[in-house]
Amino acid sequence: MFTVMNKDILRTTLYIYPMSKRFLLFVIFSCQFSLSGQVLGLLKYDGGGDWYANPTALENLSAFYNLETEARSSVLPQEIEISNLLTSGVSFLHATGHGRIVLSETEREILNEFVSRGGFLHIDDNYGMKVFAESELDQCFPNAEKVEVATNHPIFNTLFKLKGLPKIHEHDNEKPKALGYFLDGELVALLTIESDIGDGWEDEEVHNDPKEKREEALKMGANLVHWSLVRH
Repeated sequence: MFTVMNKDILRTTLYIYPMSKRFLLFVIFSCQFSLSGQVLGLLKYDGGGDWYANPTALENLSAFYNLETEARSSVLPQEIEISNLLTSGVSFLHATGHGRIVLSETEREILNEFVSRGGFLHIDDNYGMKVFAESELDQCFPNAEKVEVATNHPIFNTLFKLKGLPKIHEHDNEKPKALGYFLDGELVALLTIESDIGDGWEDEEVHNDPKEKREEALKMGANLVHWSLVRH
């Protein structure tokens, strides 16, 4: 697990080094790293949205990523409350749902600290979440550059070459959108809209999606997990 240690050393380190080096330095200076490797976690949030909507998604994504890369990622068994995030060991934080997500000012500050220390936040709109999620992300990262991520960005080209964000479910039948938040030029948080890739990570019998759709979703997810670790 990751365990936060000397914050003064950490803050000095983060000031000196560019964002692209922070994940490695986060591991070296502020954590104890177990042999389990990268840890994925599911965010439990307030506001009434069903944060628990895709219970099989992260386990399947982790298994797929490990199979494709021989990595040793794992999923934290219990959901993550933001108050415990910085000592949880999670490096890839995922959230989903169909409704409202509401964060306190303290929770926003913790999420900002999380990405500053090298963590990555991914929110996948499961339909009905995007307005609330975007509003909260804007408040979490007021100094970030918010742009739609270009298809030549590494999240579409790291492990798997993709033409863009796959569309797993129709929703409003609009084009999928990957809305990125960049700090110091580095993507630290991502909101995926009109895609529903999290549904594509679920067990096959949950939505009965075609194999090709599920593979597209898992490949996109694997690219995100990989980006959150290597940042190039």
